Amino acid sequence: MSSGTFLRTAVAGLVVAAGLAVAVAAPASAHPKPPKPPKPPVTVPVRLVAINDFHGNLEPPTGSGGAIVNESGTSVPAGGAAFMATHLKSLVNRDTAVVAAGDLIGATPLISAAFHDEPTVELLGKLGLDVSSVGNHEFDEGIAELKRIQNGGCHPVDGCSPAGRWKGAKYEYLGANVLKEDSGRYALPPVAIKKINGVKVGFIGLVTQTTPTIVTAAGIEGLEFAEEVESGNRAARLLRLAGVKAIVALVHEGDSVAPNQSPDACPVTPAAGTRIAQGLSPDVDLVVMGHSHQAYICKTQDPAGQDRYYTQGSSFGRVLTTIDFQVDKKTGEVVRSSVVPDNHVVTRDVTADPATSTFVQTWKDRVSTVANKPIGNITADIGRTAAPSGETPLGDLIADAQLEATRTGGNAEIALMNPGGVRADLTFAQSGSEGNGVVTYGEAFTVQPFNNLMQVVTLTGARLDALLEQQWQSGGTVTRILQPSASLTYTMNLSQPIGSRVSDIKINGVAVTDAQQIRVAANNFLVGGGDGFSVFREGTDLWSGPLDIDALVAYFGAHTPIAPPAVGRITLAG
Repeated sequence: MSSGTFLRTAVAGLVVAAGLAVAVAAPASAHPKPPKPPKPPVTVPVRLVAINDFHGNLEPPTGSGGAIVNESGTSVPAGGAAFMATHLKSLVNRDTAVVAAGDLIGATPLISAAFHDEPTVELLGKLGLDVSSVGNHEFDEGIAELKRIQNGGCHPVDGCSPAGRWKGAKYEYLGANVLKEDSGRYALPPVAIKKINGVKVGFIGLVTQTTPTIVTAAGIEGLEFAEEVESGNRAARLLRLAGVKAIVALVHEGDSVAPNQSPDACPVTPAAGTRIAQGLSPDVDLVVMGHSHQAYICKTQDPAGQDRYYTQGSSFGRVLTTIDFQVDKKTGEVVRSSVVPDNHVVTRDVTADPATSTFVQTWKDRVSTVANKPIGNITADIGRTAAPSGETPLGDLIADAQLEATRTGGNAEIALMNPGGVRADLTFAQSGSEGNGVVTYGEAFTVQPFNNLMQVVTLTGARLDALLEQQWQSGGTVTRILQPSASLTYTMNLSQPIGSRVSDIKINGVAVTDAQQIRVAANNFLVGGGDGFSVFREGTDLWSGPLDIDALVAYFGAHTPIAPPAVGRITLAG
């Protein structure tokens, strides 16, 4: 081959090669392929239905506790186990767990309390409750009784109920901040893990750290109640170590709200509930609350700046809270943007669940002999509507009954009743079978359901003054006005600084001196320093008498018919 031929061949080859290169490269530059979009996470739906502060209201609650403002701003009758069961069944599906935030038992109507709340716990198990935090009232009869309710066995004093040997709760009670005294060890399981729609969801139980101040000393003996946020975060770490990343806190603590608001609104006054909701670890996705008996749906931010809902569903079975959300199936995390909470009023315009109605009637029949026994009459409503001083007609009546029951034996001169222990009104139109002012034992028990023991201690006049000054607590953000017997009068001046608001204390019209020795009657909850009234613990010469409910029944027997006492034992200055 000549050199010219070789050159032509080489050039031709290069041209061909270049042409091929162009042919190959051209499509890439002219029509680039778009990158494949990332696959969206595969998620599964989960629904929680939450209740709180049921307090054994198997029958529809009455009075102000039997109504609630709905989403339209209208007050409607609400609550009752049979109606709650109907609503619950309409809200539950295969993706659902039923949860609670404490006070399911304790401070209950006679239909439940007469049988140590076994009927309530049994019914909640029948309705599918899976897990609950403890509330302060779960400790009303002490930790040993709570564990009996959880695990089974008959009551050590009263024996088995008419239903036979108690089999225990079908749901778990949790308490991540309930510790054995001086050991730091958990007294109750801190967490539970439930598989819902194929994904693991962890639950943390917390109860208000103020429990020792609102439960009798005997009820919390041997226990410590740690701060909620720190305890919750420790429990969240336990769940993360177990591989659980979808975490819900069930917290028996909450905030107050502005009245007459939709249950789906967030008109809260930020306090302990909001503090906990904001402070818990970002690992906690949702916070279900209780304790303050309010209904709200609120959103805040966790410490990492993520949105986090906290909710509460009123009390007495008047509201069910649904919380829907998606869980990433690969990571196990809750998709925060998917969370949708809603408060559903348990209206009574639905058909009552037949099985639940039969269950409740069975226990109503069992307790009827005691509940329907008349104890006396009232001439008009005697309620808890407070005067500007905080004094109420029913509170005054109870204090009078307690003084009368403790004069003989205890030598009591005055009596004081905690307002939180008065749980219902006495209503003339609803009293007795015909609404004729007859008060039954069951109605009296609904007013005072704690079975507290009446006690008497000696305080000096100076310490009585200090005790009355403790009615304003936490810098004045909490007010608890002790209800006085007729033998005690004093003046209250709210314009004065806390610690100097009480003056002119008199007993039976005679001024009290600082050194005077005074016999003061109160229930054992107060005498143990409950509700923050620590001065009571300084009392001496302790005497114990009848149960508070027995004192009220005896007073009705001796003084019926009873008219509403006139408030005026506390004079409001200015």
